[in-house]
Amino acid sequence: MSYVTTSQLTKRFGDNTVFEAIDFTIEKGEFVTLLGPSGCGKSTLLRSLAGLNPIDGGQISVNGEDITHLAPQERGIGMVFQSYALFPNMTVAGNIGFGLKMKKLDAKTIEREVAKVIELVDLKGKEKHYPHELSGGQRQRVALARALVVKPRILLLDEPLSALDAKIRKHLRQQIRDIQKEMDLTTIFVTHDQEEAMIMSDRIFLMNKGEIVQAGTPEQIYTHPANEFVASFMGHYNLVEASKAKQLFNIDTDWKVAIRPESIYVKEQGRQYGEHISAPQTGTIKSHQLLGNVIRYQVSVDECELTVDLLNRSSERLLSNGSQMELLFNLNEIQPVRA
Repeated sequence: MSYVTTSQLTKRFGDNTVFEAIDFTIEKGEFVTLLGPSGCGKSTLLRSLAGLNPIDGGQISVNGEDITHLAPQERGIGMVFQSYALFPNMTVAGNIGFGLKMKKLDAKTIEREVAKVIELVDLKGKEKHYPHELSGGQRQRVALARALVVKPRILLLDEPLSALDAKIRKHLRQQIRDIQKEMDLTTIFVTHDQEEAMIMSDRIFLMNKGEIVQAGTPEQIYTHPANEFVASFMGHYNLVEASKAKQLFNIDTDWKVAIRPESIYVKEQGRQYGEHISAPQTGTIKSHQLLGNVIRYQVSVDECELTVDLLNRSSERLLSNGSQMELLFNLNEIQPVRA
């Protein structure tokens, strides 16, 4: 039996249906990410699981227990918000221990449990500091520790890293994942950042307009997009009209086809290519971007503009705008996608 189950979950705000008839299951210890553009319903869904937004239909079960109508504090769920939501007049230790205090545990137990989780999130020495004395990353770790110390059955994370700079964000997402694995903690994470979802998740639920349009492992979502929306949202896929697919790839299809930028190669003189590689097509470089170890070219081929990613092996690889390149396509990685 799955650990978390939702059945026909529905939420409305007045006449606006945020999501309707949402069904999914999550296994114990799994890290699942709700991914999607702003306004797709992912944060509302998370808050509904927490009990902060009462639902208008359906059922939520955790470990076989129906929690649909339980108060938030009775669900055994910990939640971390983007805004930290710390008490400014409490120290780090006070903020972390607040939930245990509400449970009326004795002072020694609270002190012991707070000390454990402070070490877990790498905040040793900050116990007596106040939130205004901490960096953004440290405050987010306090919020995480406060959620962890009560030993929740499920941890919910609502875009907790989006307000942080890139370096701290990378460090914290790895720390969160390490802690989650160590505690075998069932976790649901909300983000609109595809890279973050790909790196952190066991599975991704990709949402659009209140629906889960595809659920799967990061590899499944990235390599086998279920439809045009998924292909356009994940990984800078090139979407090519059916008429152009015949012309460029010799593929007969009624749908658009999708091909990733890294599945398009530049022909190298003297190299032999397998049968899964197309005949060369000449393209003209319209623009390029240097993305560290990758050079991203926009290339026009027979009035079709394609994104092509090449490894930045040296400055000799950087081709100027207006230059021509012979492109080859990996036919095994081209797939039709429905609208």
